[in-house]
Amino acid sequence: MKIAFVSTRGIPNNYGGFEQFAEYISVGLVARGHDVTVYSPHFHPYEESSYKGVKIKHIYSPEKWMGSSVGSFFYDFSSLRDAFKNENFDIIYEAGYTSIIPAYIWFNIKKRKNPIIVTNMDGLEYKRSKFNPLVQKFIFWEEKMAVKHSHYLIADNMGIHDYYKEKYRRDSKFLAYGADIHTDFNADTLSEYDVTADNYYILVARLEPENNIEMAIQGYLKSKENGKKPLLIIGNTTTPHGRYLTGKYGHIDSVRFLGGIYNFKVLDDLRHFSSAYFHGHSVGGTNPSLLEAMAAGCFILANDNIFNRSVLKDNAIYYNSPAEVTRILDDEKCFADKEALIVNNIQRISTDYSWERLVDQHEEYFKELLRNHNRK
Repeated sequence: MKIAFVSTRGIPNNYGGFEQFAEYISVGLVARGHDVTVYSPHFHPYEESSYKGVKIKHIYSPEKWMGSSVGSFFYDFSSLRDAFKNENFDIIYEAGYTSIIPAYIWFNIKKRKNPIIVTNMDGLEYKRSKFNPLVQKFIFWEEKMAVKHSHYLIADNMGIHDYYKEKYRRDSKFLAYGADIHTDFNADTLSEYDVTADNYYILVARLEPENNIEMAIQGYLKSKENGKKPLLIIGNTTTPHGRYLTGKYGHIDSVRFLGGIYNFKVLDDLRHFSSAYFHGHSVGGTNPSLLEAMAAGCFILANDNIFNRSVLKDNAIYYNSPAEVTRILDDEKCFADKEALIVNNIQRISTDYSWERLVDQHEEYFKELLRNHNRK
């Protein structure tokens, strides 16, 4: 098969979830004998034309001077145009829809039998509170257009799968992200952050309202743990919500904003040795950082929603208010099954979210698409 991954910020990953996914799946598919190309913006620091057998197609992106919100539309359009014009792909995998819809409409892809266009619908993007109401309406329109124009849809979470089935009566294929299980944790890392093993809480997220960071902070501050075990918050503090949070809580000694930590080994050490890990994401999809926390052996306290429950099942303690966070931290019974839940989550990663298994699933799905699509 000849496959392209479009609308990521390139591989090897130095940005986020879609890029990590594209790296693992593309490399895995090449190892199975397939011809795979990943489109990459021209400013990506990796400038070679291939990576572990994966072809890299560098496309000009005006993001650096136009901003990512606008520049990504031009980058995605140029990438898709190149894929149609210069290549003979069997399948184009579109990573998200929020900046590709104008290209979908321009190229009228619904009427193109080949190549097969598969769109990963990500989360409920229009619900992200970082967007103003006008932008939210535009993204909701884009969601409808993605459903209308895509040949096939992929949902990385069963909650997303059910949403599209109920709202649009459109089937999607459930294919998740993955994570690696590590065992080489180093407690010496903790001294750099002035904490010790099992004596701090941690939250790792983009500092945006829909990730409910303030809910965790407020619940923690009212608990008996405030002052005993610090709450470490890891995420870029330069976002508007990040500046709000640091302005309101940054003076409190027990709430420590560490900024973004992009050394995965350091991040994994901090996750592994924490007393508990807060996961407040609420707008859908399978968040890669949640899978990484599970794989790192974290005891997880999670925002109570269908997306988190579809991943964690009964292997987390759930909350949906600051008062519930306080209750959980103050009640030792909530931690009684901590070790069992950690073991269950690691097992779930090894069985349901291993990269090897997911490469197999994607290969099988792509082969199925080629067989069935060509019969239409």
